[in-house]
Amino acid sequence: MSADKSTKIETRLAHAGRSPRDHHGVVNPPVYHASTILQPSLAAWEAAGKPGYDGYLYGRFGTPTTRSFETAIAELYGADDAVAVSSGLAAIAVAMTAHTKTGDHVLVTDSAYFPCRKFCETVLRKYGVAISYYDPTVGAGIADLIRPETSLIVTESPGSVTFEIQDIPAIVAAAHARGVKVMTDNTWATALYFNPLDHGVDVVVEAATKYISGHSDVMIGLVAGRGTDTPRLRATAGALGNCSGPDDLYLAQRGLRTMAVRIARNQANGLALARWLQTRPEVARVLHPALPDHPGHALWQRDFRGASGLFSIVLHPVEKPALAAFLDGLKLFGMGASWGGYESLIMPADPRALRSATSWDMPGQLLRIHAGLEDPGDLIADLESGFERLAQAGSRPHMSP
Repeated sequence: MSADKSTKIETRLAHAGRSPRDHHGVVNPPVYHASTILQPSLAAWEAAGKPGYDGYLYGRFGTPTTRSFETAIAELYGADDAVAVSSGLAAIAVAMTAHTKTGDHVLVTDSAYFPCRKFCETVLRKYGVAISYYDPTVGAGIADLIRPETSLIVTESPGSVTFEIQDIPAIVAAAHARGVKVMTDNTWATALYFNPLDHGVDVVVEAATKYISGHSDVMIGLVAGRGTDTPRLRATAGALGNCSGPDDLYLAQRGLRTMAVRIARNQANGLALARWLQTRPEVARVLHPALPDHPGHALWQRDFRGASGLFSIVLHPVEKPALAAFLDGLKLFGMGASWGGYESLIMPADPRALRSATSWDMPGQLLRIHAGLEDPGDLIADLESGFERLAQAGSRPHMSP
């Protein structure tokens, strides 16, 4: 079941990848748990897996459950193909492996998701791929960093800790002028609020673990692309043995159906919190691209349809006992990695440890916040109580052990 491409993406989220008529009218695609898939004849066995084959060969290469999810993602992004893999990091690894070889050079934004950086340093370098990190705000200036051997530029807009917005069209123009591919991690915005492929990007990755799944109980990633290089994404995932489990595929596809209403609430709550936090004397800076004073706000307005619920704040410097008093007593904000679920999260981070091409000079503690689906007044009250604890702890003499 597929909505007309002229319909809004919110409509397509509800319909893409579903075929009730193929499943006795059942609205949601069934879950196929499969490793072995039998072929009915020798001729079918010999045809399986060859070019033009449209059936199923082995569970690792996909089932109807896999195809339903991948078809939906390809439709949402307007991609020629989409491949489901085991996690967001797996999507990054598949996309980068597919577009690099020994002797190549890759440019990676300095604001990239840290596991992406770790993959570059511990895997790609090991196999002779040179890595350079660049200022995420470089824009068209990326042209000066491209070498003859550069094969790929990795972007992430915004960065998921410090929230720089990248000028994706400018980077794409500079890259394509030199025959270089561009990859974008689009987990923050999803296809709902930004489609990198429509801005010329060659391959998009997303941790569907987050907003697509939406309930903090799934690990799944996706890779999507357009053009003649797209088949190598599926071939690379297959060669690496990377696939998604049937239950995660089912839950991720179910999450698609409600993502538009969930992420709209995440956006509204995130903006409510961000604007309130701007008024707090304890906060030195709020890093949210949808706020007018954000350095990348104009680019965000130009390219994005909306914002998700993830942003950061930087506190004025405080002693660790005061920070602990603030964080440890929060009742609605869990302290944990990931984001995109229904619950609110808060996590301390140190950008200085994640940089090499640029520096992070703000002296206070950075806290990354994910605004969940709770009542915004309750979330504000929880943070307000935290600031009261922070002030009380800060006013007490700090005794060294």
